[in-house]
Amino acid sequence: MAAAAVCSSYTSEVTERRGIPAASFVQDVQSYLSQSGLDVNSALAFLQERLQQYRVVEMKLLAQQRDLQAKIPDIEKCLDIVATLQAKKDSSEALVADFEVSEGIYSRAKIEDAESVCLWLGANVMLQYSCEEATALLQTNWENAKASLEVLVADLQFLRDQVTITQVTTARVYNWDVHQRRLRQATTPKES
Repeated sequence: MAAAAVCSSYTSEVTERRGIPAASFVQDVQSYLSQSGLDVNSALAFLQERLQQYRVVEMKLLAQQRDLQAKIPDIEKCLDIVATLQAKKDSSEALVADFEVSEGIYSRAKIEDAESVCLWLGANVMLQYSCEEATALLQTNWENAKASLEVLVADLQFLRDQVTITQVTTARVYNWDVHQRRLRQATTPKES
């Protein structure tokens, strides 16, 4: 944990996005190592650990993104159904609908006057709403889901930038170490 504090204090701009720590790009590896008090292996281990943390966060964000991307079409479908029910409510003709009773089992219903609809809220809870209330609730849920998806996409982009910065920094530290070893080998006399 001391390495995390030292690495984050090395950058002049310490930022984070919704709990995701920003990676610091290392310009000068020598001064980075001397200021952090780490040797090359410890710095590489810290960077690899940070990379793993980013990967875990990325998996969680991708799962949330998949859930939202599946939820938005469902909300849109519900909005369309409520709008259709409202349109048919004013006309005298009945709406004929096929609905799924169980997996693979469908039934046909004739809906004549739909004053209200029942919406699943989750956790085995269903509430009855008037068509206007249902439309307002579904519209709010749709807007919230769209906004959450935009935030998630921005978070994922920020996270990918941090992964790239950490990978580049890891490569710079590793290459600096290889270069230093070659310099030491070249300056030490070879035994014949």
